[in-house]
Amino acid sequence: MKILTKEVLDKLPPLYSQEEVEDPMVITKFFYPDFSWTWYAIEFDGKDTFYGLVDGLEEELGYFTLSELLSNRGKLGLPIERDRFFTPRRLSEVRKA
Repeated sequence: MKILTKEVLDKLPPLYSQEEVEDPMVITKFFYPDFSWTWYAIEFDGKDTFYGLVDGLEEELGYFTLSELLSNRGKLGLPIERDRFFTPRRLSEVRKA
């Protein structure tokens, strides 16, 4: 599966463009099928860097890179995936789930 399709790329706003938005849209979700962490992308620089919600040991907003997600594997060696069934929603909705 392709991690970033043209459709997803077209929906992701540029990095720093959502800074003043109180409850930004989360556009896509990444996860390892065999690991409990999840990354929710809000913005993308068009090359490698995302800004979004990282749900791991704690939930926090921050930056993460596609190259790092692609270079790592989950506990059983499975690669990162994009949740094809994720529907873009407000950050507040993602945090409630």
